Amino acid sequence: MSPRWAWLPAPDTWKYHALLGALGIFVLGPLGGVTASYMNFSLGFYIGGQVLAGILGSTVTYGYGADGKHGANYIQTAAASVASLSAMGVLLQALVWMGLPEPPIWQMVLYFLCIGMFAAGLGMLYTPILVDRMQLTFPSGLAVANILRALTDPVLLRQSVGKLGTGIGVGLASGIAFANAARFVPAAFSATRVGAAILDFSASTFGAGMIVGARIGIPAILGGVIGYASIPYFVSIGWLNEGEPFRKITFLIALGTIMGAAIVDLAIIAWQAVGRYRAHAPAPPQEDWKRVNSQLLAAWVVAWGAGIVATGHLVLGQPVGYLTIAIALTFVFVMINGISLGLTDQNPISSAFVVAVLVMATAGLKDPGVGLMAGAILLIATNTAADMQQDRSTGWRLGTNRVIQFRYQAAGILMGAIMGVVFAKIFMTAYPVLLQDQTVMQAADQPPNWSAAMTYKIVGVLRSLTDPKPFQLLAIWVGVAIGFAIELARKVIRASERYRRFAAASRAGFATDFMIDAVLLPSPYALSFGGFVNLNTSLWFGAGGIVSSAFNAIFNPRRAGDAKGIPDDMSTTSLFGGGLIAGDALAALGIGIVGLVGTLASR
Repeated sequence: MSPRWAWLPAPDTWKYHALLGALGIFVLGPLGGVTASYMNFSLGFYIGGQVLAGILGSTVTYGYGADGKHGANYIQTAAASVASLSAMGVLLQALVWMGLPEPPIWQMVLYFLCIGMFAAGLGMLYTPILVDRMQLTFPSGLAVANILRALTDPVLLRQSVGKLGTGIGVGLASGIAFANAARFVPAAFSATRVGAAILDFSASTFGAGMIVGARIGIPAILGGVIGYASIPYFVSIGWLNEGEPFRKITFLIALGTIMGAAIVDLAIIAWQAVGRYRAHAPAPPQEDWKRVNSQLLAAWVVAWGAGIVATGHLVLGQPVGYLTIAIALTFVFVMINGISLGLTDQNPISSAFVVAVLVMATAGLKDPGVGLMAGAILLIATNTAADMQQDRSTGWRLGTNRVIQFRYQAAGILMGAIMGVVFAKIFMTAYPVLLQDQTVMQAADQPPNWSAAMTYKIVGVLRSLTDPKPFQLLAIWVGVAIGFAIELARKVIRASERYRRFAAASRAGFATDFMIDAVLLPSPYALSFGGFVNLNTSLWFGAGGIVSSAFNAIFNPRRAGDAKGIPDDMSTTSLFGGGLIAGDALAALGIGIVGLVGTLASR
């Protein structure tokens, strides 16, 4: 294929990869990185870089025609890695809040780099399970795939631009409107349950629900409602204090629920693999773009894992035992967080950090500084590895070469490890208010523009090392039992050929299957979403799924699109939902830049 635009270098040449790499690593990555850092310091969460980098990158690779989607995917892969690691500077803020000495910049960069590279390899090792076998949706990954296909292919662009563009416009407008709604909405209204629910609307949350549908959305609502209704019980048994949100304890149950369900699924996958081995049946051949060297990848993980221990112990002076425990937990939580992101578009990285610290506390950990450095392995690794899996899900839909995409991610991690530390130093130097420990401040003294919710959670759990709570681990095991029981029951029912025929034969069968799948025995992965977020977020996510499924059931729009060459996963609702995610991301980017510039101007 020759470039459509003469100034573009020929595909698959060193100039081609140099152009794409430079755009992702030196332009779009730092742009997303400074925004992610600002949002994490000011709000405690940040937007992912995939959608934004996909939109901007495709404007360059459009000149390559339909195959330009692969180049745009390489760009967003590198840029997203830079952006996600840039947000990890909150770990340095946590050091300051706890009064611990800050290591030199080069030491933290090296530590971040080792963790990021280890996580990238681990995420790639899990790709055949989460992406190829389980075929999780990864809503933002699907949104990126749809955007890249549409914006780089004139045929698809003509057929999808209206739906995608409308979603982007609505997401952009709503993101700006609801970010500024508090200025114009009466306080009395916003204080009501209905008012709070409306003001908590997020176009990206609603859009993610539209992509996954009602069978995922309804369990998310159910999980949130159960958590909210259980507050009095949790208070009565001492698991919550009066006035605390239910997710302060349900996030532990939710993590356990995912673990329990994953035990069932992984056991089935392992059993099938053993069956093929005994039957001497070779694994089905893979397409060229999917092939990776598994032995080399395993060696990569081992080498960078050893690098984490060496850097953490010899350079940062941390105990080998707790570093090893953290690395071992990473193998579990990369799977758990990947499943959560794949189904609900939520990656509970701070929850993984909290649980890791709790586990290490049971092993005798008392030093909060050691807890922070060892817990950082979980925070960074689950963040980076889930990004890897989401990028692979995009590549799975596009047919993008996985080995090349991995190289772009590794390059992005190198830049991100640097930017994560540099941006933290810049922000904390420019804004001394970020150095103040908000966990010991009164509510009236809290800085209004720098809530730093993620840092608050990290420091809070580290301070609790002197006051361990055994019921927190019990909550995880309760979740494991729930998830295991539900997923096992679902598998037994679905294994019945008689039931499958009944579900497919009539409307009554479909309705019965829907009720079992969404209400009576809902997916533990989807159910757990309600434990990680507040009730309003669960309601909007579920509402998106219900609206999407109702629209598809009434209008059945996919059949008309198939004849026009539109891929199966580019339905009207997935395009519109992906547009909402993209528009909300653009709004967040704009708000972040405006807020940063305004803060700089006020100094």
